[in-house]
Amino acid sequence: MKGMQGMDHGSMQGMDHGSMQGMDHSSMQGMDHGSMQGMDHGSMQGMDHGSMQGMDHGSMQGMDHSSMQGMDHGSMQRMDYSSMQGMDHGALQGMDHGSMQGMDHSSMQGMDHGAMKGMTMGPMQGGSPPPDARDPDYSAGVGYGPKGGIHEAMDDNASFAKVLVDQLEAFNGKGGDGQQWEMQAYYGNDYDKLWVRTEGERSGGKLEDGDIEAFWNHTVATFWSTQLGVRSDAGEGPNRQWAAFGIEGLAPYWFELEATGYVGPSGRTAARFRAEYELFFTQRLILQPEFEANAYGKDDPGRRLGSGLSNASLGLRLRYEFHRQFAPYVGVVWTRRFGGTADFARQDGQGLFDRQWVAGVRIWF
Repeated sequence: MKGMQGMDHGSMQGMDHGSMQGMDHSSMQGMDHGSMQGMDHGSMQGMDHGSMQGMDHGSMQGMDHSSMQGMDHGSMQRMDYSSMQGMDHGALQGMDHGSMQGMDHSSMQGMDHGAMKGMTMGPMQGGSPPPDARDPDYSAGVGYGPKGGIHEAMDDNASFAKVLVDQLEAFNGKGGDGQQWEMQAYYGNDYDKLWVRTEGERSGGKLEDGDIEAFWNHTVATFWSTQLGVRSDAGEGPNRQWAAFGIEGLAPYWFELEATGYVGPSGRTAARFRAEYELFFTQRLILQPEFEANAYGKDDPGRRLGSGLSNASLGLRLRYEFHRQFAPYVGVVWTRRFGGTADFARQDGQGLFDRQWVAGVRIWF
């Protein structure tokens, strides 16, 4: 058939190709197979299709491929399958698909894959999990049971303790140099705690002003608790004792608020309000604004305090947390005296306004 190149096969419709087994089709490249629709290919088993690369199979729609079992499709890697939509692949069972890598399957939508059930598909996952994979029950090795382990960590009645040195600093201001502190500690569970806090100022080698408070802290709502206890003042002038009650907690937008009232002997009353916020520039660099105001119900000449709003202060402290439990900081604090307290300050030759530069450390454990 070497002379069949370029032949017009228009008259080959219906030809009996039964005797074509073993024929040398090397000369069939480029043949016009447009007239091969309906051909009986029953005898094409074993044909050498090595030369069929690039054949135009556009007219193969509807062909009976029932006899294609066992065909060598090694040369089908670059075949154009655009016309294979709707083909009956029922006879594809057992085909050697090893050479089908790189085939253009974009037009295989709608194929009947019913016969592909028995095909051997390689493993779809990467095998066994790595040795450091999480536990199936997400326990991470923490045991279960009525005591210890994860239950103890989730126990609301478990007691714990904390000590926070919020401010331990040196200051330099118009009124002189000195040291200040503000710290607190508590012990108890999520509902009830013993809470102790203290703050004060030392200047000129002596204690200018200081107080210590002890409370029973009781949770009344999410992030909020009431406090009931006592306060003792020390420093210049006579010491004072107070019964104390208040509320503290975390307001919306993460503002820490604290409001406390005090009642003392001889009809003395006082109040303190404090607000704090933490602004995170990074996970380690944090700016902490703090506002505090104090008021008294009556004059206390012995301690140089007047009635009404006594003083207010605003501080900005920028700290860097080398560790969550250790953070040095620098900052500035503005203080203003008001009312009767301002009058006592004038009598003593002190200013009404002071600005202090501060540097210190924040520690908790």
